Parts: sequence; structure tokens; C-alpha cells
Amino acid sequence: MSDIKILVVDDSSVIRETLESYFAEEGYTVSGADTAEAAEQLLSEQEFDLILLDIRLPGKDGLTLTRELRSRSEVGIILVTGKQDDIDRIIGLECGADEYVCKPFNAREVLARGKNLIRRVRNQRELAKKPIEEPVFRTIGTWQLDTSRRVLLKSDRSVSQLTEGEFQLLLALKANEGVALTRDQLMDRIKNRTWNATDRTIDVLIGRIRRKLSEDPHCPQMIITVHGVGYLLSNNPQDDL
Repeated sequence: MSDIKILVVDDSSVIRETLESYFAEEGYTVSGADTAEAAEQLLSEQEFDLILLDIRLPGKDGLTLTRELRSRSEVGIILVTGKQDDIDRIIGLECGADEYVCKPFNAREVLARGKNLIRRVRNQRELAKKPIEEPVFRTIGTWQLDTSRRVLLKSDRSVSQLTEGEFQLLLALKANEGVALTRDQLMDRIKNRTWNATDRTIDVLIGRIRRKLSEDPHCPQMIITVHGVGYLLSNNPQDDL
């Protein structure tokens, strides 16, 4: 596992060193940074599999760094937040973070989440290296979901990359097209997720997918909110729903 690289970004030397030592004991190669700027320098020099990122950093904050990283990379990102940072956690997920943990955290839980995320990141990189197979497409309104590359394609060649969570959620909706699924049902279909089923994670992911589908947030035509139930993918997206 020494070839797996982890970056811990936290301005608290105690938290940073605790996480560094815990992952290092498991055989991972671990680096640390106390600011977003220092982290960016390390990221420009080497490729990491996982970043444990504090939201509240001096200078550039963790949310800004998350947004910038996600625009160019599929590196695994776990946000480390305070218990009172509910809004920041939601914004963090909207920015593209994969997981979050709250301070004070259980190091064993962070390790378990980290291992799951590293596995997904490595699998995704291996898939990217394989010869491109005949693509499998699923129609989502005016878009095509390329399941081999996990991207959304439009007739004008527009491309929207999906995160693992967005991809799994969209597949679940497509597999049950026209049928409303509850948040619990959707959560069950997102593999390797450990968030509580009462979390707003599904709502956040739905919002992210709608933006990538260029949906009007006030009147979505493809992914419909069924009040009191959950969400469904419309099989008649042009209808006035």
C-alpha cells in the first residue's frame, strides 16, 4: 500500500499529525500541509489518491480548494468539519467532496471511509487505463449517459463528467424510470456510502445532477421531485409536469 498517497490538510498540528500517523501505520505514504496553498504545491508535484481536507483553513478555505480540485481531478476528498458546520458540509458536498467526518472524529472511522474511497478512486483510474470498449448509452432526456466513461453527452457534443455518487444515483433512477424512489431506496443504491440515510446527501446529489443536465431548478423536467416520496426520472421529459 506504500504506493497509495494520502494528503492531510489541516492547520491544527495535533489533528494533522494524528491523521498522518494513523494512516502511515496502515502502510500508506502520507504527506501533510497546514494551508491550501501548501497543499496545492504538493498536488502540483505528485498525484494523490485521497485528500483529508479541513474546511476552515487560513487563507484559501477548504471549500474553495475542493471546488477547484473537483473541476480538474477525481481525487478522493474527505472533508473534516466541526459538528456545527452543517451548512458548510452541504456546500462541501455540492462542491464535489465525496465524504465528510466531524470533529472530534473516530480515527478508525476515518480510516474505514478512506479505504473505501481509495478503492473507488483506484478502480476508476484502472477503468480509465483500459482500452475503450463499445460504449453503452442510456437516454436521459436530451442527453446520453455513457456508462463506460461515466459521462453525460449532449447532441452538441457537450460533456458533463459525473462523480461516482452522481453516476450510481442516475443509474438507479434510470433503472426505475417513471417510478418514484424514496431517499432511503436511493441511498441503498449508492455503493460503499456510509452516510446516514436521513442525511441531505441525496438532495445534494440530485441538485448537482440537475445542474449537469442543465435543468431549470424551479421547474425540472427530467428529475422530478415527488413530494412526500422522493424522486423519479421522467420517461416523458418534454411533458409539462
